[in-house]
Amino acid sequence: MFIGHFAVGLAAKSIKPPLSLGIYFLAVQFADLLWATLLLFHVEQVIISPGITAMTPLDFVHYPYSHSLLMVLVWAAIGFALVYVLTIELSTALLIAACVGSHWLLDFLTHRPDLPLTLSEATKVGLGLWDHKMATFFAETALFAGGVFLYVRSTVALDGVGKIGFWTLILFLFIISIGNLIGPPPPNVTAIAWAGQLQWLFVLWAYWVDRRRKVI
Repeated sequence: MFIGHFAVGLAAKSIKPPLSLGIYFLAVQFADLLWATLLLFHVEQVIISPGITAMTPLDFVHYPYSHSLLMVLVWAAIGFALVYVLTIELSTALLIAACVGSHWLLDFLTHRPDLPLTLSEATKVGLGLWDHKMATFFAETALFAGGVFLYVRSTVALDGVGKIGFWTLILFLFIISIGNLIGPPPPNVTAIAWAGQLQWLFVLWAYWVDRRRKVI
């Protein structure tokens, strides 16, 4: 799951427009941003194992701090608390918490049974949509298209940045999704970790273009 997560952020912006799209992107991708950082410090572990699923060659052998259900709920609660303190807006804080938590739910649909429920990793779950490459691609693309539609319906560009910058971001995300579908396995785990850090670019990009769009 990649652009499907961003789809949730785009849709959330249409529900609560005052917050930047960048904040929503940060919320929905927090688990992966944390995971990429913990990989760099060898706190969590992934193995490149081509063929383990039809969609990805990654074997997520140890990532309880970023992707266990327990910790995702903790991160969601922290996100709720931060937003509530800053905005005193209960519904907005709940939406951010839902965005953080949505990451685990979407991963649950796509991952093979490798998502831990707790820090002990005694029980791991996943429905395994990644075993079906085209089904994953079409489901995720449909989700992404829905998110884009909701965002575009609720905002209008103020200038070229708001229009061209936004659609360039959408195209770039979709191209990466295609690359995930047909590209070769990553060369090593370090490359995976640094590539994961590049997702901060999408957060900043979303902040930039969202500032140049007006809520309708």
